[in-house]
Amino acid sequence: MKGVNVFKDLKVIGEDKVTAIGMGTWGIGGYETPDYSNDNESIEALRYGLELGINLIDTAEFYGAGHSEEIVGKAIKEYERESIFIISKVWPSHFRYKDVLKAAKNSVKRLNTYIDLYLLHWPNPDVPLSETMRAMEELVDEGLIRYIGVSNFNLSLLQEAQSVMKRYEVVANEVKYSLRDRWVEKELLPYMEKERIALIAYTPLEKGRLAKNKCLAEIGKKYNKTSAQVALNWLIWKENVIAIPKANNRKHLEENFGAMGWRLSKEDYEKCVRCV
Repeated sequence: MKGVNVFKDLKVIGEDKVTAIGMGTWGIGGYETPDYSNDNESIEALRYGLELGINLIDTAEFYGAGHSEEIVGKAIKEYERESIFIISKVWPSHFRYKDVLKAAKNSVKRLNTYIDLYLLHWPNPDVPLSETMRAMEELVDEGLIRYIGVSNFNLSLLQEAQSVMKRYEVVANEVKYSLRDRWVEKELLPYMEKERIALIAYTPLEKGRLAKNKCLAEIGKKYNKTSAQVALNWLIWKENVIAIPKANNRKHLEENFGAMGWRLSKEDYEKCVRCV
């Protein structure tokens, strides 16, 4: 990976600088239930990503019923904590005030450290956002989390979340976004750019489908990059967009890391849209 200057692609969440490509952990440590069969490999993969220079790890209490957080906690144990940015999420069934506080404390226990950015994982229309956000702000005051964000919020929900905040700001919204799924570009992304809110894009490679796109691969030849790297670079081309492809093996991590440190030309950036 020589020649990749990751510092060209640092993005801002709150007041922190993070790499434009992070490590997603959905499926690491299980899906809806814990899976302990690949723990050592998962820990090694996350550590390899950190060694490459990726400093952002995205997890959630829902992933592997908390086991993903445990794996992240073990993976980062030997590293300087301030050099890593950890995102976790609270599940909608825990959006009541006391439940938010309890869920965060359990996540912190599993991670064995504080959470940099804590997100509401999905909207829950049955619980007032004002109640949930009151608990989130309390968590910042207690030092369990540093920043507050949301996930899977459309524009009106994001604006509602902003409106109920008393002491802190919503600094990020994690949503599905890729070359094939550009719904955010109509209203949400322009608004978030204006408000300086980070957009964290999950499923950026459409579960591998964009990694097999021949048109993107053809564009990549000019840059000596793969179709996956082109698809990821297209996303992080935008000032406030961070992508979190899954981090489950060394080959993918190297490929993800190699999506940073260079830039598609404007012509090729526009051409990518016609590839899908």
